[in-house]
Amino acid sequence: MQRLTKKKALDLIQNADLIELGKMASTRKKELHPKGVTTFVVDRNINYTNICWVNCKFCAFYRDEKDVDAYILTFDEIDEKIDELLEIGGTQILFQGGVHPKLKIEWYEDLVKHIHTKYPTITIHGFSSIEIDFIAKVSRISVEEVLERLKAKGLASIPGAGAEILSDKVRDIIAPKKIDSDVWIDIHRKAHNLDIMSTATMMYGTVESDEDIIEHFDMVRKLQDETGGFRAFIMWSFQGSNTELLAEIPDMDKPSSNRYLRLLAVARLYLDNVANIQSSWVTQGPYIGQLALKFGANDLGSTMMEENVVSSAGANFSMAQDEMIHLIRDVGESPCVRNTAYEILERF
Repeated sequence: MQRLTKKKALDLIQNADLIELGKMASTRKKELHPKGVTTFVVDRNINYTNICWVNCKFCAFYRDEKDVDAYILTFDEIDEKIDELLEIGGTQILFQGGVHPKLKIEWYEDLVKHIHTKYPTITIHGFSSIEIDFIAKVSRISVEEVLERLKAKGLASIPGAGAEILSDKVRDIIAPKKIDSDVWIDIHRKAHNLDIMSTATMMYGTVESDEDIIEHFDMVRKLQDETGGFRAFIMWSFQGSNTELLAEIPDMDKPSSNRYLRLLAVARLYLDNVANIQSSWVTQGPYIGQLALKFGANDLGSTMMEENVVSSAGANFSMAQDEMIHLIRDVGESPCVRNTAYEILERF
């Protein structure tokens, strides 16, 4: 099969008929997932702190240390959240926070060890590349040492958060304090080389061009060619409510459902070496999330017992497991619960 080129991908984004594009993505999806299975995971997002010095313009979640609603969760508070997750059969926590300016590697080691020891059945999928980079800096150690030490305490994999658009001219506008695109890629490379798998993400809909989006896809595909360490690709649109970026650019167009499905389909075609594409029903709503299964997605993500970041910016969709099962069956596919490694745990 001939690989999609940057030029062809750009043409598809800008000119392809949406229905035909969906058919192309569905064909590729069936080649990768011929059994017609759509998966999801029962997990919980735990944001251990909302204190963050990075102050991204697109984020409504972060707080300064001195803000009255700033917090760091205690271990007991985290335990309560995990206990609630276990009660509904959960298997994973997506664990990330703000980029706290003072917490060092020892704090994170103690936290990961505590969770892994007390809850051995829970997979810790945690700490974005931005957090890992800053833990290294504030602790005066290397990124490799951060990853090695957290893995030794029980960290299983890392999420793709913080990628936004892998274009430094875009990042310089929407998140000037964040790591550069090449650094984001390199931290995931270092994780993969230590047998720590990860996911890749993209947040579109701010100031990027179509060419920036294609470059983002290409950087992900190149690293996957090199390491094979990305388990999935997850894409969502910018949620602007309560954000500084929308205040600065109030006439910014809200990304349409058409745009989401179009980019998702091209992602499925371009990322020919990434097995799983996740639908972002959290930002798109359940029915566009369902339609995404006809545009290349084979995974509905999480039942999302708790989500704080995009909800702070105005996305307030939620979904129970029964609704997720219904939406999958409604498009003629077989719903299955998976774990972090995309292994099937239960079929319905």
